[in-house]
Amino acid sequence: MKATTLTSHSEYLPLESVFIRPAAHAFTDAGALASQWKALNFLAQPDLGEALRQYERFESLLGQRVPEVHRMPLQEGLSLDALYCRDASIATDHGMVLCRMGKPARQGEPDAHREIYEAMGLPILGQIEAPGTLEGGDVAWLDRETLAVGHSYRTNAAGIEQLKGLLAPLGITVVVADLPHFLGPSDVFHLMSILSPVDRDLAVVYSPLMPISFRNTLLERGFSLVEVPEGEFMSLGSNVLALGPRTCLMASGNPKTEKALRDAGCGVLTYEGSEISLKGGGGPTCLTRPWKRRAALNG
Repeated sequence: MKATTLTSHSEYLPLESVFIRPAAHAFTDAGALASQWKALNFLAQPDLGEALRQYERFESLLGQRVPEVHRMPLQEGLSLDALYCRDASIATDHGMVLCRMGKPARQGEPDAHREIYEAMGLPILGQIEAPGTLEGGDVAWLDRETLAVGHSYRTNAAGIEQLKGLLAPLGITVVVADLPHFLGPSDVFHLMSILSPVDRDLAVVYSPLMPISFRNTLLERGFSLVEVPEGEFMSLGSNVLALGPRTCLMASGNPKTEKALRDAGCGVLTYEGSEISLKGGGGPTCLTRPWKRRAALNG
């Protein structure tokens, strides 16, 4: 039997430990939904009861397959967007990196993450400071020594340089993908809106919005690409959470992408996300802050 270790430097290895912020701790009541959704650029006001039901199903799927699911508590001063807990921090084997949010309404989230991590005794590797901005949705591990970062309206050049400064001494290379304007500064458009690694050599992508040089980098690294069709991009077809190699969790309503994943040898689980994902633009990678994944010591 292979000896194993735990790592934060992967998007696809078997997920052992993950943080989530339950819908009840972000969509706190109907009044908060009514007062915030427009200003936060949600597509429509989520229905609270249905959002709680959908999240219960989502959390149940995680709990059946992930040994440790850490539920972030109710914390004051956060917006509806706090549901998408990936964005406020980055997990590394050397400690957590606290982000600085590019969306002003989310500025309080990194300190909320710090409070949780310090209470658990987790080390803090560093924090992005002004004028830098960096959001976790723009960050994805390509392998254990290579981190891809999207240069977007949410993550700026100063934030990327600070991240490089934290990681370079640890032997980690940062690959930058310059993202397009697309729908502009007010839209939620991250690197992981168009990229989801689901195995060592397989990634779900939406190529029409992917920088050519970055797409070529994936191909040069040996990735095969599951291409999301145009009609399934806005329904979050390219935002897929790997629970393990080729074991995928995705929002329902993307049948062509789901079939392409199955044709590539993947097992696929789906959840209904009309209220917790589609209206706020955050799929299953956004709803989770993966912390530790299981790896063979020599694998």
